[in-house]
Amino acid sequence: MRVETKRQPLPPRERLQQVFDIQDLTAIYGSKPALKDVSMGVYRNLVTAVIGPSGCGKSTFIRCLNRMNDLVPGFRQTGTIRYHGQDIAAKDVDPVAVRRTIGMVFQRPNPFPKSIFDNVAWGLRVLGMKDNLPERVERALTQAALWDEVKDRLKASALSLSGGQQQRLCIARAIAVEPDVVLMDEPASALDPIATQAIELLLHELKSEYSFVIVTHNMQQAARVADMTAFFSISRGEEGDRWGELIEYDSTEKIFTAPSDKRTEDYVTGRFG
Repeated sequence: MRVETKRQPLPPRERLQQVFDIQDLTAIYGSKPALKDVSMGVYRNLVTAVIGPSGCGKSTFIRCLNRMNDLVPGFRQTGTIRYHGQDIAAKDVDPVAVRRTIGMVFQRPNPFPKSIFDNVAWGLRVLGMKDNLPERVERALTQAALWDEVKDRLKASALSLSGGQQQRLCIARAIAVEPDVVLMDEPASALDPIATQAIELLLHELKSEYSFVIVTHNMQQAARVADMTAFFSISRGEEGDRWGELIEYDSTEKIFTAPSDKRTEDYVTGRFG
């Protein structure tokens, strides 16, 4: 049985604290744009869902938010992404520092072939956050609702955990270094319904401490977990080119019950996509 969480009404957008201010973002691989002219804000202590059909640039978009795309040969972007007012693409900004503050959890669980403890401690050690290491690891595992399941086998391989446990371990690893934002690229797509529910409950419980941006193909999941939802779709040019475009961004309730754009309505009701 699914545990429902009561959604609190959102205050007016002008009263929300902005974490990201994204203006005219265009993302290009080689000579082909994956996204064009995306402008939106992301707000503190909310879960923001990014939805849309395959190929609309959802993953590219969230990877722009912590400069993960910098690692892709031939990638470039235009426009600006300001994080708490700072342009994250400025020349004096260290991308490693960006990724420490803006963490990421990927589609498939990717624990290191190390012990459960060492997986969570890895980022802490790399960043020199070694004081009170056992306490920091315990706190992260507790926040990820995994501590009670693993506290007696912290030296065991992380690869011995179930898929759902591995994904919660990856969440623990991401939050252990105390990021401000956690990006999630379809974090439950490879999980069964029970493990998926555990991840969704985690998002609800942790958003008081973190801001989340989650890519999902699952409309029901977005409706359940997100406070704000951005709908991306695919636009096509005369030469057959295609790129992702932000169609509509609003409270999740409005996106799913009274969208402003017919394309959004068609997508969330299953008429296309």
